[in-house]
Order: sequence, then C-alpha cells, then structure tokens
Amino acid sequence: MRLDDFRALVARLSKEVPEEFLDGISEITVSPRAVPHPTRADIFTLGHCIPFHAGDTAAADEIQSRVVLYHGSFRALAELDPDFDWRTETWETLTHELRHHLEWRAREGALEAFDEAAEQNFARMDGEPFDPSFHLSGEAVAEGVYQVDDDFFLDRVVRRLPEVLEFGWHGRSYRATVPAGAVLPAFLTVEGVDDPPPGELVLVFRRRGGLFDLFRQARPFTGVVAAEPAAGD
Repeated sequence: MRLDDFRALVARLSKEVPEEFLDGISEITVSPRAVPHPTRADIFTLGHCIPFHAGDTAAADEIQSRVVLYHGSFRALAELDPDFDWRTETWETLTHELRHHLEWRAREGALEAFDEAAEQNFARMDGEPFDPSFHLSGEAVAEGVYQVDDDFFLDRVVRRLPEVLEFGWHGRSYRATVPAGAVLPAFLTVEGVDDPPPGELVLVFRRRGGLFDLFRQARPFTGVVAAEPAAGD
C-alpha cells in the first residue's frame, strides 16, 4: 500500500473510533519511517503514542498525546508476509496506541519523568551537561533498551569499559571499538547498523548507582562509534 493510500486508510479508521476515546488526542498522523524492534529480527514497531503536558498544570486532563503510525514498518511486515492484512493491522495498532494514551493519563507522575528525560536528551545532543541516568525514565521497549523520542538507548551496567563493545540490534550482533579517552559513564552514538532506528542508537555504559554518586556527578563521555558485524553474523 502506498503512503498516500495508507494515510487515507488511517483517516477513515480514525473516524470509526468512538469520540470519548479521542479525548486528549492532539493528532493522529502517519510517518513514512520504519522502526525496527531493538532485539528481534523481522519485527517492526507499527505505532507510537507520544504523551505531553498541554498546559502549565500537571493535571491528568491536561495530558495530551500524539499518535504516530509508521508506514515504513507496515510495508516491511507486508513484504515479509504475503497474507498481511493492512486494514486489520492498522485498526489494531491505532486502538492499541489509544489505549496507551489512557494509560499515560492514569500514571501522570511517570509522564513528568518522561518529559524530563526528553529535556536531558536535548542537552546531550547539544553538547551540554546532562544527567547520565536520564534514559532510564524513557519508555522501556525491551530488557535493557529504553526509548526517548526517536532515540534508542542500550543500557549496560559495568565496572569498567570493555576493550571491545559488543551489542545486538534488530536480531543481529555487532561490535565496535572504544573511542580514545572514553570513561564511564559513556554515551556512544552508533553508526552503521542495518535497519537503524529513526533517531540515534546509543550505547550507554555506566556504573551501578550508589551512595557515592549523590556527592559526585561525573560528566558523561560522549562519542561516536562505527558498528561492524560480529564474527559469524
């Protein structure tokens, strides 16, 4: 199904949703992107509910959400499955993301932490100081994998940086070389993986938090690494 046809399908199905389930939904939109699952091959994220505070207060009725459906992900799955039912999958994805909106309203406190994580991520990308544990307040999408906006963070708790960085993404194994001068905590943006996320893929290496961390806040090391397929992959 072409992108324009998919947009038309989403628009038609959105009109079939009962009005009360759309309360607080600012937008239902379609992105051309494909969003690969962080750990499983041949699995793609079809939609995403992005919550935000609409007003100055933190009241639950001020929480709104933007629902995004990813045409690229639908198309990738349709290419893998000749019996892929576009209408059924679109309806199930749309209603699933609307349920997420209701869940966000029910746990309004978690949204505040999510908002702060987004702010800290902007600081990271702008080269400013940031909280080295901010990604843990993002959305947990798999074990040890967190999503903040379009960026995915592969979290690793270590005593020291390994000599070789080994990690998995979308069902494949990779390795990378540690940048010169890298120290803990380290946020390493990965380039070169197959089926990259729509934003950045970031390896996070950090020590386990303890009492000493309350008195010492290390400035995170940031850098870029090139991914290479691991042997045998």
